Amino acid sequence: MSKEESLISLQTDSINLNIIGNVCSPYKEKFAIPRQPGLVPSAKGKVKLVDEANNIELVRGLEQFSHIWLLFVFHETMEQGWKPLVRPPRLGGNKKLGVLATRSTFRPNPIGMSVVKLDEIECSNKQVELHISGLDLLDQTPIVDIKPYIPYSDAIPNAQASFAQEQPKKVLTVAFSTPAKIVLQQAIKAYPDLENLIAQILAQDPRPAYKQSLSNNLVIDEKIYGIRLYQFNIKWRLISASQIEVFEIN
Repeated sequence: MSKEESLISLQTDSINLNIIGNVCSPYKEKFAIPRQPGLVPSAKGKVKLVDEANNIELVRGLEQFSHIWLLFVFHETMEQGWKPLVRPPRLGGNKKLGVLATRSTFRPNPIGMSVVKLDEIECSNKQVELHISGLDLLDQTPIVDIKPYIPYSDAIPNAQASFAQEQPKKVLTVAFSTPAKIVLQQAIKAYPDLENLIAQILAQDPRPAYKQSLSNNLVIDEKIYGIRLYQFNIKWRLISASQIEVFEIN
């Protein structure tokens, strides 16, 4: 490409990105996905490389890194567009901030980034898969790039993060009803970490921010909630301001 052609391409108002992989995740819907990666260590999945990127040479040496960055597309929300101001859940959903000052999924370009633990790289029948954990990604999320996590440059201990300086301290306890425990026991061979996964997700209180505010004011939330993990439909409710009960797993 000539210098003139390069300048022309840089002046265009859009670019095309190639999808290099798709995520296989236990999260089958947006609700209850942790708001940040690493909050649910039991959340395990994999990235399946596709098309020209499905080549073991692309990940040569990546196994020497414990964590990786995934750059992805918010494929389930991108059609809804974006606004310059959003209401971060961390602020109770009451205060507006500029979208670029938040991690909102509704962005000018629907690009997200997530750091996850790299557990294993597998190549079987010419299919390259990256096994990961601590993920916060919806099933079938498109991946557009993968980069190694570099501790000395990516971790900045003295960084300031406004309203998100520290991890939320409110963690709920999670109990399982007898029928729910029976299903967990039946599924333990195929899904040995299912109970931990459910407990770690619900401990973060995935309810809308205004519902959490009501609980803080001791207003009883009597709503029955549900989440989908793998092929399971899980129903739960608050039984006190600090405890959740999982009462049904189908």
